[in-house]
Amino acid sequence: MSRLDSFIRRMSAQRDCLNWSAGALNGVDGPVLELGLGNGRTYDHLRSLFPDREIFVFERRVNAHPDCIPDQAHLILGDIFETLTGFAARLPAGAALAHADIGSGDTELNRQMAVRLPELLAPMMTPGGLVFSDQPLSHDGWRPEPLPEGVPADRYFIYRT
Repeated sequence: MSRLDSFIRRMSAQRDCLNWSAGALNGVDGPVLELGLGNGRTYDHLRSLFPDREIFVFERRVNAHPDCIPDQAHLILGDIFETLTGFAARLPAGAALAHADIGSGDTELNRQMAVRLPELLAPMMTPGGLVFSDQPLSHDGWRPEPLPEGVPADRYFIYRT
């Protein structure tokens, strides 16, 4: 598969999973956490899916389209492992959705993230919330959710908290 085809497949899976989440979170209160802003496409899509929820974005440095940059109250800049730790106190009731599309081409770095991220996110999630990731994650309190129809296995990962 070409890198272009792989990218399209990943973006389609991401969109289909996020679209599914809008209905899957009915009755689950809390904001959305977007881990990694990138160029802002996913953040923009989340705004359209969840217009009544706060969306907090975590990013090392902003390089997004100007229309897709959150206001300063919702943009948390810095190393994700440091900023998530400090942010937990701001979410006493927990987040309904955390979306982590922060994998890289570095297998070892992806492995380290997959180990560290669940421990940081778990205390920030509301019961019944969803965690989406482009990398497989593991946490005792999370159960894998089936992927929406048409999303290939191991292309995206969904966990219910």
